[in-house]
Amino acid sequence: MHILIVEDDTAIAQALQSQFARSGYSVHHAATLQEASHLIEQSAVQALILDLGLPDGQGLELVRQLRAARRTLPTLIMTARDALTDRVRGLDAGADDYIVKPFAFEELLARLRAVLRRTGVLDQPDRYGLLERRPHDARYFLEGAPLLLSRREDAVFTLLWERRERLVSKADLLQRIDPTGNEIADAAIEVYVHRLRRKLEKTGVTINTLRGFGYLLQAQDRDAAR
Repeated sequence: MHILIVEDDTAIAQALQSQFARSGYSVHHAATLQEASHLIEQSAVQALILDLGLPDGQGLELVRQLRAARRTLPTLIMTARDALTDRVRGLDAGADDYIVKPFAFEELLARLRAVLRRTGVLDQPDRYGLLERRPHDARYFLEGAPLLLSRREDAVFTLLWERRERLVSKADLLQRIDPTGNEIADAAIEVYVHRLRRKLEKTGVTINTLRGFGYLLQAQDRDAAR
């Protein structure tokens, strides 16, 4: 489960990232509306936790933009504004829930799970081409059988999967599988991509190379991409 936390208070953001990570979530963080919009477009974000007062505008602007674009991204507002009018305004703008600071992390987590259940996100497999990724399971499946990937092949493929149909640079892939920069060489990415292409031959999904720029995960039949 990939969530985006939009919060300009660094201490709060870091604490939430750590707690959500320990609870099994993959967490992105943005401190501004601009960063949040970019991450929503560039990553497979499945839920949004949003502060209202941000350096470049009000969080409700992002909620309204998402709803105007018919994006059904589950959204939970967290803010120090506890007036009834603020709560009503947030929910009317399209947010799915509203929690007032300060709060216990356990309540935030419970509210997020409730939002995800109501919106059906927890029950929906993620499908692309002929591949499927199921809720609560990090593996990829082809016609019910798991796709057998090594740890690093899985790391490379997962980043491509998260950013499907968007360019992923070799530097981004290196950062994902070797954050320290001490374990593998740049050329190793090409080896992992070559191995992945062989394993993806019957999946309806291809990894295309844009020389000098990076890689692009695409469904061979666009009608099969869901």
